[in-house]
This record gives sequence, C-alpha cells and structure tokens, in this order.
Amino acid sequence: MKIENTKAQMRKGVLEFCILSILKNGDAYTSEILKTLKSAEMIVVEGTIYPLLTRLKNAGLLTYRWEESTSGPPRKYYVLTENGVMFLKELNKTWDNLVIAVNQVTTIKSTTNE
Repeated sequence: MKIENTKAQMRKGVLEFCILSILKNGDAYTSEILKTLKSAEMIVVEGTIYPLLTRLKNAGLLTYRWEESTSGPPRKYYVLTENGVMFLKELNKTWDNLVIAVNQVTTIKSTTNE
C-alpha cells in the first residue's frame, strides 16, 4: 500500500468541509478557494474543485453571483446559503468529535505485551 494514496484519500475526505469553512469567512471565487487550500497543503487541482463546488451548489449549500473584474472576465463568487451555514455547524461538531475519537484511538497505550 502506498502512503501517498492514503494521504490523498484523507485530504479528499475533508475537502467539502474545508471549502465550506473557507466560505464562512466570506464570499470567494474559485482561485481564492484554491489558493487557500494550497497554502494549507490541501493539494487540489481545478479539475477537482469545480465538480465539488457544483455538487455543493446542487445540494443547496452554496450559491453564487457574478461580479465584474477590472483584470479580466467576470468572476463567479461562491456564497454559503443558510442551509450551508447550518450544514457547516453540524460538520464542525462532527469534526470535533472525530478529532477527539481519533486522538483517543491513536494515543491508547497497549496493555498487552507486544
């Protein structure tokens, strides 16, 4: 088993949570979202993020608006919906519980002889 595959799967598993968390701080367009993810070493390519944003929009968690840009074509800014805000609150609770559980499991000392 290759460690890089496992690491990539772990990152993919939290990508939606990360995108919603980025948008809770304010509206953003795709390249801003990508920049934030990449700076946090959440390696993502454009081909991955566009379908994910569409899926989140179709689920009613995001919406978007077009805004003119002085440096090129109009930009699509993504915005959390009210449902998206509530969904993110639930994900935050789940994440907190998951972190506690994983920390418990990974720091358990063996009581048996190895």
